[in-house]
Amino acid sequence: MSRNSEQKEGLARPAVRKGGRRKASSAARGAPDGLASPDHHLSLLRQMLAIRRFEERCVELYSSTKIRGFVHLYIGEEAVAVGVNQALGEEDAVVSTYREHGHALARGVPAEAVMAEMYGKATGCSRGRGGSMHLFDAGRRFYGGNAIVAGGLPLAAGLALADRMRGSTHVTCCFFGDGAFAEGELHETANLAALWQLPLLLVCENNLYAMGTSLAREHAQTNLAMRAASYGMPAWTVDGMDVLAVEAAAHRAVESVRAGNGPHFIEAQTYRFRAHSMYDPDRYRAKSEIEVWKGRDPVEGLAKLMRADGRLDDRTMEELDKGVLDEIDQAVRSAEDAPVEPVADLLRFVTSAPGSST
Repeated sequence: MSRNSEQKEGLARPAVRKGGRRKASSAARGAPDGLASPDHHLSLLRQMLAIRRFEERCVELYSSTKIRGFVHLYIGEEAVAVGVNQALGEEDAVVSTYREHGHALARGVPAEAVMAEMYGKATGCSRGRGGSMHLFDAGRRFYGGNAIVAGGLPLAAGLALADRMRGSTHVTCCFFGDGAFAEGELHETANLAALWQLPLLLVCENNLYAMGTSLAREHAQTNLAMRAASYGMPAWTVDGMDVLAVEAAAHRAVESVRAGNGPHFIEAQTYRFRAHSMYDPDRYRAKSEIEVWKGRDPVEGLAKLMRADGRLDDRTMEELDKGVLDEIDQAVRSAEDAPVEPVADLLRFVTSAPGSST
């Protein structure tokens, strides 16, 4: 079977590191001691469930026109955001895409602040000015979503360069989709990051489609880790539907980047269960393909593993779900009661006052 055929069938490919083939990381390899504890797995499950329920509520709110504009859902890809963020510290930086609700929540941006931003309210994390595609929280070093495909990559390189010039050991993590491989910004960033040995972790969320175009129809070489390795950086593929595998790969990569070994690349093979955006009729994917990937649901996968080991029962799952739903209900109430930014502040943060030095 050809590599392109494998891509079309949704089969995992061997991982690549510095041009050679190697097996993808197992759940145990590369992660610090203690991360296999029941409490840690329960935390991972809750984080993924929180993202899933948040986005499901966004579907309801969008359908009732309480949320407007473009909305790109992360449902199905939760394991990537949650797994990678386990390896990042508070002082590390994160740069995201327009599909960034999950990244923001996994980074610790409060659900109330994210929901208020979806509503366009002044209490939102971007003061209601950005909406779904432009979540931002400088205090958590979450440097936002970006409406431009691959647009966050040069920004991430700049953040990493700044940290390196300061002599810090901080890591910048940049999330992007497989569609970024068709953009020059990715290749320019990868080249400079490797050339300058920047403390940069590049995480490609390969969900097989750049909007409505499948990877196999757009690229002759669909092994994205191999292409990244050609720039001289360690690169490998991981099962993006397995939060434990993603976490292990992220720890391994972040530790190496922080140790001064330059940029690293992770290709997380994942899949979005919903259309590209709420506007998208999703006529380019076979229903059978979607169902196959839903069978690898990352939330259900971890829950099943924990049930098999006796670490999760129906009552605990129900309590977990109820706690998440209660938080989302509160976030919605808070957003609906929040004020919009006053017209008098329209030029705030856009122009400076006459004679101002700031």
